[in-house]
Amino acid sequence: MTAREHRPTPDKDEIALLEPFERLGLDRISLVSTAAQAREACAALIEHTVWGFDTESKPTFFKDQVSDGPHIVQLATLERAWVFQLHEPDCRAQVAALLAHTGHIKAGFGLGDDTRRIVSKLAVQPAAVMELNAVFRARGYRKDMGVKGAVAVLFNRRFIKSKKAATSNWANPHLNEAQLVYAANDAWAAVRVYHALGLD
Repeated sequence: MTAREHRPTPDKDEIALLEPFERLGLDRISLVSTAAQAREACAALIEHTVWGFDTESKPTFFKDQVSDGPHIVQLATLERAWVFQLHEPDCRAQVAALLAHTGHIKAGFGLGDDTRRIVSKLAVQPAAVMELNAVFRARGYRKDMGVKGAVAVLFNRRFIKSKKAATSNWANPHLNEAQLVYAANDAWAAVRVYHALGLD
């Protein structure tokens, strides 16, 4: 393909016609809110060199309102996902250490804002972050792909995102099942896309 050729990005209407992309169920999602749970999660994650990565922050509704997010960090392997809540200081410190680890790739979509918020909240610069939109751009896709477009292109499937879950209160100490499924699958889809792109 020459530099002048561009690959088409599927639009919303085309994606809407596709069969749904499979999702991680609650049996493969771990909620991490304590230091002990964080240690267990770290031990499992460290065995894998690539993690799907995303964050969620409580939405802001006013013009000058500043978010104090992220409130959760999601990391996923091909087998399962971990949703880290950041209320507990030791849990927060362990997440920061994971994100700063240079030997593990953190792959995701639209990570610029996530990274800035992590620097502000966790006082750590995430290392080895891979912006998957940039990979698609390098391969001839002009628009930002996002997880929905990437799943459509690579798997010919429709990635389902709940708007209600997306705009829910991620700072709530008690996340509901819909929030857990939403958050975990964002990170899991990213690691699926990474491997489907043949980047490993």
